[in-house]
Amino acid sequence: MRTLWPSGCALLFAGALFGALYAQRPFREYPSVEYGESIPLPPDWQRQAEWTFARLMFPPGPLDGYRGRFDGDWRLGLSLWTQDYPRADRAFAQAVRRLTRVDARSVEEPVNLDDGDEVYNWPWLYAVQVGEWGLTEQQAKKLRDYLLRGGFFMADDFHGSQEQAYFEKTMKMVFPDRPIVDIPNNDEIFHTLFDLDNRYRITGAEHLDTGYKKDGKVARWEAIYDDKGRVMVAISLNSDIGDSWEWSDTPSYPLKFSDLGMRIGVNYVVYAMTH
Repeated sequence: MRTLWPSGCALLFAGALFGALYAQRPFREYPSVEYGESIPLPPDWQRQAEWTFARLMFPPGPLDGYRGRFDGDWRLGLSLWTQDYPRADRAFAQAVRRLTRVDARSVEEPVNLDDGDEVYNWPWLYAVQVGEWGLTEQQAKKLRDYLLRGGFFMADDFHGSQEQAYFEKTMKMVFPDRPIVDIPNNDEIFHTLFDLDNRYRITGAEHLDTGYKKDGKVARWEAIYDDKGRVMVAISLNSDIGDSWEWSDTPSYPLKFSDLGMRIGVNYVVYAMTH
């Protein structure tokens, strides 16, 4: 089984080694619940890079809002994990290219924890709507191993007390002995590239009229840490960072949300590649 590069490396050194050591599998694209037709591929979609937006594939859970609408095989797309996909992934990858020296691939990579050792190829992993996912015991075990080997997981877009309780229950399968805690303002993850002391709730495009979803009025920035104080899981409760990427070039979507969402995401990528 592959081992991720240990934390604490300089960004350029770590990035170069990731690009050299981990053979990236061919690009795969799946049908999305939001987009009936494929989004045009960028011209350089076949070029490999040191960092790729790795999107976690997962089965539906009991709170999945798409139950009854999309009941096919979640491993083939048209499932909750494809929310915001692939537009958010590619818009954010472009931001990483513009705002950092990280060599970012222009297209994303869907990653299935049940797919052998595939997850170990990607040092940064993202999942959307984790308050509705159906993470299995086997997948939780694989995710735990991935994180303890140096991986980084960004858990985004879940809202309200019910989804919060369900997400916390599923994360107990991953780390029964590690608590979810608030990230302090002075943590390095908020200061890798941008200083992000002034954070606020990032509202999704469908909830701009109320400003929040369900009873999730207060944004929480949380984490699960390893024994050395490294953030393994970065959690954005009651914010929809994926939407801030997806609609970043849409005039009707507030710039303040995309601005903060991009900065948070970039900080998390730089942190993941250097810790």
